[in-house]
Amino acid sequence: MNNTISTNIVRFILLVLVQVLVLNHINFLGYINPYLYILFIILFPIKNNRMLFIFLAFLLGLTIDLFTDSGGIHATASVTIAYIRPIVLKFSFGAVYEHQTIKFSNTDIGQRLTYFLIMILIHHLLLFSLEIFNSSKIILILKKTLFSSIFTLILCLLTTILFSRKTK
Repeated sequence: MNNTISTNIVRFILLVLVQVLVLNHINFLGYINPYLYILFIILFPIKNNRMLFIFLAFLLGLTIDLFTDSGGIHATASVTIAYIRPIVLKFSFGAVYEHQTIKFSNTDIGQRLTYFLIMILIHHLLLFSLEIFNSSKIILILKKTLFSSIFTLILCLLTTILFSRKTK
């Protein structure tokens, strides 16, 4: 249990630092910006306390908001995906989630891709809707959501592949 806590603390700190120091300075073509920090929410252990998880998601989003001066939009998007995560897990993994036996390294790539994509799309759609907050710019919101989601998905998949523990 202690190993899980320390792993999540390190993951939290590293993802915040990478997001704030590196990824927030990427603004490709004016609307592509990766948000790797949501990997903390995506990969958080399933069997943990739900209220603690939602609080940690809020803390993660608030930390990003403090560094980017974005007024709470990251906290809102993070709490939202943390709250709906059980529904997305059940949709993506089905019976495996019902028995709470998911190990992301052992899951089918299609299930993992579905789970990551749904979580990222919801996060980005909410984030950019709150950032732009103008219904007449729906095309810009959708464009930023789509392209940033693709970039974030690629980064999330590469990160999980690079840092996954190989079990033999």
